[in-house]
Amino acid sequence: MENKTSAIDLNTIDPNRIMLEATDIIKQYKQYDDVVTAVNRASIKVHEGEFVAIIGSSGSGKSTFMNICAGLDKPNAGSVKIRSREITKMGADELNRYRGMNIGVVFQKHNLIPQFTAYENILVPTMMCRRDEFSYEEHLKKLIPMLGLSDRLHHLPSELSGGQQQRVAIARALINMPQILFADEPTGNLDRKNADEVLELLLETRAEIGLTLVMVTHDMKIAKRADTVYTMDNGYLLSRKINFDEVQ
Repeated sequence: MENKTSAIDLNTIDPNRIMLEATDIIKQYKQYDDVVTAVNRASIKVHEGEFVAIIGSSGSGKSTFMNICAGLDKPNAGSVKIRSREITKMGADELNRYRGMNIGVVFQKHNLIPQFTAYENILVPTMMCRRDEFSYEEHLKKLIPMLGLSDRLHHLPSELSGGQQQRVAIARALINMPQILFADEPTGNLDRKNADEVLELLLETRAEIGLTLVMVTHDMKIAKRADTVYTMDNGYLLSRKINFDEVQ
């Protein structure tokens, strides 16, 4: 019988290896007779296993930049590489498959299918991009308890709290064991208690399976937990030193 694995081998994580490299990203939109530059020559390097937070005001371009890095949007110029694979040069079919197999995304809105149970929602990515090299059953045995969903798997989204729905969305993003997880304001719609719980779950999951995490957030308490913090300002991405002692 073929031996299948259920998790990333933590011994293979190399903190010196570049997981994500975006170079000189430009994204522009035409607005009436004007051209709006949402992202202006933004570059970033994220190492394997690193937790990077991108902060900035609303409209600063941080979500647009994240979407480009995650392969959800195309830049007008620049390149994005995941593990040295340049996703910006991939065709639509190749990119969709690569993203489904290697990239996880969690949004502020959980975007669950209302007619599907929590369990069915979690398995949606496997219907499109199923991986054969590890056991989903073994992975789920570890992932579900970790996210506190053991007694909610057969509930519809309408029967779950906001925090539980976001946990399902996180499980869905992690079901294919992605190399990197992008999270866009994943706690933005939650109260403080649920936000703190979801953050802890993300960080515990990251440590447990060796995940690289890139998170867009306006929450300085979340940014304080990151290994590296960048700020987005009017389309420009800059590293930023923050006096976290001033953050309440």
